[in-house]
Amino acid sequence: METETLSMAQEADFTLLALFFRATLTVQLVMVALMVASVWVWAITFSKYALYRKARSNAAAFDAAFWSGEPLDELYDQVADQPRSASERVFVAGMTEWRRSLRDDGALIPGVQQRVDRSMDVAIARENERLTSGLNFLATTGATAPFVGLFGTVWGIMRSFQEIAISGNTSLAVVAPGIAEALLATGLGLLAAIPAVIFYNKLSSDADRLIGGYEGFADEFSTLLSRQLD
Repeated sequence: METETLSMAQEADFTLLALFFRATLTVQLVMVALMVASVWVWAITFSKYALYRKARSNAAAFDAAFWSGEPLDELYDQVADQPRSASERVFVAGMTEWRRSLRDDGALIPGVQQRVDRSMDVAIARENERLTSGLNFLATTGATAPFVGLFGTVWGIMRSFQEIAISGNTSLAVVAPGIAEALLATGLGLLAAIPAVIFYNKLSSDADRLIGGYEGFADEFSTLLSRQLD
């Protein structure tokens, strides 16, 4: 009996592919879903890192141009047609409303300050949505992937116990393959969840800093316009 058990243990294939193909359809679906989620987490992370890096570079370049002493009307004429960065879009939104509030006689329509502020707030809200799109998926994956993997593990262990009851053999060589298949689902769940949580916290912090920079610029620009009004 011990010889047969040892032979079965040696013949068992514990590679990841073998564990996957031996698993039931339900556990396989769980594993596939977790692998797809993990790949999507990394794809979102790389795209956001590139987007945020470009956004920081563009914001620094526009700030240098804005505070260079160049007349704001000339700067507006340069970027109004095709604003390339979030800072430029916020600036264009405010300047566009400012120019629309100018009457033919050079006077300003009352309430221009509030309208300019609202226009820039709307532009900032759009940039916020663009910067944070996809982050909810990271948060959802980080919160649910371990439980999805645990579901696959529970299902796999239940199947292993059923096979033990049918065969009447409780040796480790019989039990181990089924347990290994089940635990692989939990491992994949953690593999998807841990990076998702880490990247969500990092990217959320980066997005908040970028949005805070846009809001700070909008406040400074609004202050400049209020001086013109006074």
